[in-house]
Amino acid sequence: MSKVVKTNALRLLDKAKISYEIKEYQYDEEHLGGEHIVSQVDMEAKDIFKTLVLKGDHDYLVCCIPVLEEIDLKKLAKLSHNKSVSMIHLKDLLQITGYLRGGCSPIGMKKKFDTYFDSSINECTKVALSAGKRGYQMIVDAKELMDYLNAIVGNVIKE
Repeated sequence: MSKVVKTNALRLLDKAKISYEIKEYQYDEEHLGGEHIVSQVDMEAKDIFKTLVLKGDHDYLVCCIPVLEEIDLKKLAKLSHNKSVSMIHLKDLLQITGYLRGGCSPIGMKKKFDTYFDSSINECTKVALSAGKRGYQMIVDAKELMDYLNAIVGNVIKE
């Protein structure tokens, strides 16, 4: 494995003294979906989370769900006390978060947004999320991550 690149997310975990492990994987522009990550990272799909950025009534919010699941916008709107929420346009992701698609981490965005996790995280000991760079997953203790992000947990995936 090559030398670990310290992304903003990893620097913040270091500063908070939260331990993590890095899983590097091969990616390409055509395969940024969850199935590809599951095939590359040696963890169960339920323990690998993707980071979604959405627009609520007044501000942006972040939601992390298992990588193969689909978000239920109505459930997230209710949990986040918004009338409605919608995914931001892909072209706006870098400007809003500082991250590219396929490398968006809930840690280290340009601004701190309210962060939500699907309740399935309560069944996880360790979770993998983007470390802020395509091809990098960070594996962290689920409870430590939730505490660090001051995350709100609820059922936000489609049945």
